[in-house]
Amino acid sequence: MYHNQYIYARERRRFGRQPLLSDRTQLMLSIQPSQRMRNSYILRNPMNSSTQLSDQMAYSWVETENVTYAEHGMYHYEGGWPREVNINDEESTMRYRKKIEREDNWGVQVMHLIHTSMDVTAQNSAVNIYQEFFVDLPPELGKDIRMPFEARQCNIFHDPQKPVRPITVLDWMPSERRKFMSQPTNFNKLAPASPQVKPKGMGDTEDESESQPSVQEPARTDANPNSFYVWNQANALNPEVVLESTEPVRLAHFCPRDDNFIAAGLQSGMVALWDARNGGKPLKISPLEAAHREEAAALCWVHSKSNSEFYSGSYDGSVKYWDARDLETPLQEILIDPEPTDEQKSERAHGVTVLEFEYTIPVRYIIASDQGYIFIGNRKGMLPTEVLLSNYRLFSGPIRTIERNPFFVKNFLIAADWCVKIWAEECKGAPTTLLMKKKNEMLCGTWSPARCSLFVTGDARGEVDFWDILLHQRKPLFTLKLKRPIKYVKFRPDGKYLAVALENGDVQLFELDPALRQSAAKDKALLMALFERELFRSKLLEGRVEEVKLKRKTSLLEAETKQREAELDLIAELDPDDPDQFLQIIENDHEFKDMLKMFKDSTFNIDKKRQERQFVMERTDFEKVEDGSQTDLEGLTAEEIAALKGKAAGGQGDATSATTAAAAAAGGKGGATAAGAAGAAGADEKEAATGDKRIKVLKRMADKDK
Repeated sequence: MYHNQYIYARERRRFGRQPLLSDRTQLMLSIQPSQRMRNSYILRNPMNSSTQLSDQMAYSWVETENVTYAEHGMYHYEGGWPREVNINDEESTMRYRKKIEREDNWGVQVMHLIHTSMDVTAQNSAVNIYQEFFVDLPPELGKDIRMPFEARQCNIFHDPQKPVRPITVLDWMPSERRKFMSQPTNFNKLAPASPQVKPKGMGDTEDESESQPSVQEPARTDANPNSFYVWNQANALNPEVVLESTEPVRLAHFCPRDDNFIAAGLQSGMVALWDARNGGKPLKISPLEAAHREEAAALCWVHSKSNSEFYSGSYDGSVKYWDARDLETPLQEILIDPEPTDEQKSERAHGVTVLEFEYTIPVRYIIASDQGYIFIGNRKGMLPTEVLLSNYRLFSGPIRTIERNPFFVKNFLIAADWCVKIWAEECKGAPTTLLMKKKNEMLCGTWSPARCSLFVTGDARGEVDFWDILLHQRKPLFTLKLKRPIKYVKFRPDGKYLAVALENGDVQLFELDPALRQSAAKDKALLMALFERELFRSKLLEGRVEEVKLKRKTSLLEAETKQREAELDLIAELDPDDPDQFLQIIENDHEFKDMLKMFKDSTFNIDKKRQERQFVMERTDFEKVEDGSQTDLEGLTAEEIAALKGKAAGGQGDATSATTAAAAAAGGKGGATAAGAAGAAGADEKEAATGDKRIKVLKRMADKDK
């Protein structure tokens, strides 16, 4: 090796003397002011400026020789053994131990070591190793050392088209993390703004009007109102790639395995494929006869060997399976029918709003409907009952977002209505009890790929909420308030940036603080325990509901069984050899006796009413005469009728005999008054008339007999 040496010579008598250092002022350079440059001097306000005139020191590499190192150690498991003692040989170690014990200073050293070890042990026992320090300190002292939960805006991307269009989808490029796609939708099919001519003389002078152009440049020169863009995060002025379409684009997504291709669903129901490297017109587009009947509102890429297959869904209730290499006809088509039958009907189908697929679960995919239902799809099924395994109703309105947790893929974040729910496939009937509500309608949501318990939601009032379910489940950590409704939110794959799409066509990019980009050591275990606990609670509630339903069903069956048994008990079995058994049963049955008595009483009352009833019938004159003859003879005995017949046969009697007899009777009574005699005479006359009438009737009857 090379050694640098420097020899410094000094007299011996000067060794140890105090050094005396001195400094002096020395003029090294003097530049006199120039009179010629004085006229160019400009006075300005005082300012601070710095100048670096020292030599610049740059980082350099020096090639040196390699240094060889050697490692030496000693096995110190039980004391320090000499080199000549083999520690693996039990006899040699025993001989050496006995040799040491025979020495005189061995006991003294042992006693000294015992005292030292006892002191150390006493000190260790006096210290409370389980004591918690700084527990009584106020929490305000730790505010300065906490990492803040904040997000600051770092860039904003405007829609180049005028009038602006609302953005429906944001998607980051999988391979290049600094690029993302913003997909605005021209819902109203608006034409691009035409160039506006600036009139001359509107407050400008002639010189200014001549120097400025008379035509104002439009926002873009491509004049395609249905175009969407791929942006670079560092350049917010011009998009890197412009993708054009003849139809309004409803949504678009990068292929996760090959980000050179973008699949999109159009508002006319067709699907198209673009090349993200070149942009321009679509490479392929499906024909109208194979497309959906309504706009394609959902799309997701799925796992395949060629990385070219995807699903598309529409509001007409159909889900179609496509291969990007051939968009002429779909590979499979099914209707989202809540009733699991092989014969599907479009009248019962629900509109599809979201499709979700996870590459780690290649067989299942999730379908969300506009009526709040979740459908579990099976890619291997052929029949409708095999494809749609089950469905659950979780919301009242359309579901906006479904996204799996990147760390726990069995748990979903679902945004709809005025709340956000966390759901798992094991929860059959309803979501877990993790529910976050707001007064504003939830429009979107997404999980953070860096922090396992963090997710972000956007609502119709322009509020971006950051939630951490491990810290608080009832209110967000903090909220960013924007001026327009939030249409879509999406994290960059590393979790450092958050892209927020607004209704006015702007995309705002927020940078998250380090506290929101990392998880603690125990966060993942705590979140897993939380999900398992909520899943267990949900299963308990579901089991309780099933138990109540089963109990109600069992009680109804028991009531029906008892009623049926009671009806069977009323039918008694009789012994054919005992004829008196039936009479004994009747005599012992008090209820039957009471019913029989009631029946007899009601029968007697009816007969009595029938006897008291009078019939009134209208008759002819002839029937009245015949009936009157019979009526006149009523009330007479047989002797009276025979006497009347004799009178009728012997001739007419004296009609006045009764009157004469009455007068004689009245004269015989001395105390009768004139009025009483007259009344008696009138009554006798009426009776005589009645007797005459009866005699006439008997004559007619005799004539009729002849």
